Amino acid sequence: MAASLSSLLLPIGSGSVNTLSAIRHGSSCDKVRGFAVQCSNLEVRVRASRLRDQFKDDICSIKRRDVLGLVLGVSSMLVHSSEAKGAGLPPEIKPRLCDDTCEKELENVPMVTTESGLQYKDIKVGEGPSPPIGFQVAANYVAMIPSGQIFDSSLEKGQLYIFRVGSGQVIKGLDEGILSMKTGGKRRLYIPGSLAFPKGLTSAPGRPRVAANSPVIFDVSLEYVPGLESEE
Repeated sequence: MAASLSSLLLPIGSGSVNTLSAIRHGSSCDKVRGFAVQCSNLEVRVRASRLRDQFKDDICSIKRRDVLGLVLGVSSMLVHSSEAKGAGLPPEIKPRLCDDTCEKELENVPMVTTESGLQYKDIKVGEGPSPPIGFQVAANYVAMIPSGQIFDSSLEKGQLYIFRVGSGQVIKGLDEGILSMKTGGKRRLYIPGSLAFPKGLTSAPGRPRVAANSPVIFDVSLEYVPGLESEE
């Protein structure tokens, strides 16, 4: 038994018959390929026991690290998943007024620039009346920062946005852009910072931050002007 335990202290394939014989007969000590082998049978058993304990500790430590890594990995996935949900739907699958085909066609539409600095492209020219100042209008809109990220949208809310045009109820660029539209029309407004949000908008789940006085883009469709359609 002592001989078999002492062999645990030797590299596999090392040692010799003489060395093992010296261990059995209790010689003071020997060195085999850099390993100091104590010849006391008691000490051999103690060292072998320590090696087994250390081996078990190493295995437990590896298992603990693996379990911890798995837990951390799952936690990270859950965090990223919740962040993705908190950030809202990816921009490409959010409802828009201008789809991919529309975007390509819009490249060939001439840009119109007004005296205030507002720019726009008509996606579709309406056939109905233009709204007089102070009249209520019902419109859909998709508001974006220049990168194309949506920060507000009536389509996501599922209801038309109704307000009095030209009365300062919305940002200046949106007021001006809708006043020259015809009912049934659809337009992209490139609103400069001076006609946008003077105080900016803070970020929120599903909404990127809009810096103060930074340019924004609005896709708008003028659905109808309450009161005017009855006069037609």
